Amino acid sequence: MKHRMIVPSVAAVVALALGVLSACSSASGSSSATAGDPNAEFTFWSFTGIGAKNSVSEYLAKNPSAHVKLSEVGSTTETATALTAALAGGVVPDLVMIQGDDLPKFVANPSNFVDLRTLGGKDLASAYLPWAVGAATATNGSVIGVPTDVGGLGLAYRADLFQAAGLPTDPAEVEKMWSTWDGFIEMGKKYTAATGKPFVDNVETSVFFSTVNQVTEKYYSPDGKRVYDTNPQVKNAFDIAVKTYQAGISANIAAWSSGWDPGKANGSFAVTIAPSWLLSGLKSAAPATAGNWRIATVPGVGGNWGGSVIAIPARAAHRDAAWQYIKTMESAQNQTEHFTKTGTLPAAKDSLTSSAVLGYTDKFFGDSQIGQVMSESVQKFNSFYNGPDTSAIGSGLLNALADMQAGNVKPEDAWTKGLKNVKDAVG
Repeated sequence: MKHRMIVPSVAAVVALALGVLSACSSASGSSSATAGDPNAEFTFWSFTGIGAKNSVSEYLAKNPSAHVKLSEVGSTTETATALTAALAGGVVPDLVMIQGDDLPKFVANPSNFVDLRTLGGKDLASAYLPWAVGAATATNGSVIGVPTDVGGLGLAYRADLFQAAGLPTDPAEVEKMWSTWDGFIEMGKKYTAATGKPFVDNVETSVFFSTVNQVTEKYYSPDGKRVYDTNPQVKNAFDIAVKTYQAGISANIAAWSSGWDPGKANGSFAVTIAPSWLLSGLKSAAPATAGNWRIATVPGVGGNWGGSVIAIPARAAHRDAAWQYIKTMESAQNQTEHFTKTGTLPAAKDSLTSSAVLGYTDKFFGDSQIGQVMSESVQKFNSFYNGPDTSAIGSGLLNALADMQAGNVKPEDAWTKGLKNVKDAVG
């Protein structure tokens, strides 16, 4: 039998998600002749920008008898919204990708999903980074999702611009010089003094997103209480971003703004944040700078930005077919293989310590040990509890820093503005 992949429109997916089931029993798959068939056609919802089409193509190459109906619903938020509507009474997919920031609200209702331990055994979680699978584990122990990837953190810098400024260019020497955030700021001052140009692209993502993801407790306490406004670790991370701005070393060019990609190409800044999933974007934005960039560890201890899980809704009609996809594509071997093709950083422990990952380099980034930097970053990453409003809280604080850079908020008032942003958003 030939395999096939069907990709319906976003509108069709949303309409399906919002459609009320006429009979819940028919959607459960209990009476379907193909419910237990691992090669039955199953529906797979993903968000855009994660290469789901490539993943499905890899799967179909490995399983010629399989059938996948893929829907790239939209952004991570749009996909989560469509899933929420489906779980409330619409037609659910058999398989769905959930981005890490959207995960807490789904983990809070584990009955909406298959406990994957019932399909993969009680030791299923042991194959993945503890903090990554922990984020998909409910308080009752249910594992509602298998981690597909993580977002190891590094910083990308222009070695040619560093050399012109009289600064070290070798990643090991750079890492030593900016081993702390104070060291990073001092290095930035030296660069700006020598060149008259900004050092880092912005402070809200390249600095704050890095520092706030190096904490042991973030916006919530381990028991689920909001502590973003009283947690000294969050305030310290915010203060480091403000201090970087006050040092006069930021280009004040926001990530994904109209000036961000041109800035990578024309030297408007020498340093930018580089989670593993953004490296390909840097290459496409500044192809003429090939060989000039390097990747180094962030100051401090590790870090992570991004990552997703893959889950099976409880009412999935073809859970066996969906589970076969997970078994095939999310094994350590296949996460490693997928990494070598796409650069998507694995969440499987054996994959992260494989020679293929640890030895990964890219000529675009010179002699940088990219795989080692990214792998060590996520293995050193601190574990903390994320609650349902983690994303909204982070956005409120980040937006205050962006307003500061735009000249709309004084540095000494930025924290108060951030807290107000969060209160307006989540109460």
